[in-house]
Amino acid sequence: MMPADQVASVRYIVDDVQAAIDFYTTHLGFTVNFSAAPAFADVVRGPLRLLLSGPASSGARATPDQAATAGRNRIHLIVDDLDAEIARLRDAGLPFHSDVVAGPGGRQILLGDPAGNLIELFQPAHQPAATP
Repeated sequence: MMPADQVASVRYIVDDVQAAIDFYTTHLGFTVNFSAAPAFADVVRGPLRLLLSGPASSGARATPDQAATAGRNRIHLIVDDLDAEIARLRDAGLPFHSDVVAGPGGRQILLGDPAGNLIELFQPAHQPAATP
């Protein structure tokens, strides 16, 4: 794993830590850094450390009742070929929560993890080469 000052950590509250580990490692290229399932695990992908807190974890217990459900925040993963990723993940039976949205910066779609947390898969628009 990268040094702690070179990673960004995000906590997702999940219903089932093992299901979340399986989802992120099988489908999105994360690796397990630490697991204390069923309470907690952390998985990493490059400079992103994703903390998966189950109902028995201290991180989940600290969440106020009114904020206990998945929100509109999401992690943002850049992909080289959005259409190929969508096809691969649909073939695996994974749920999407939006259609593809295109804008000046690129194209994106929202995927849901087993607890309903959102993952944005994003393919940047091709930038023209800089001219000297």
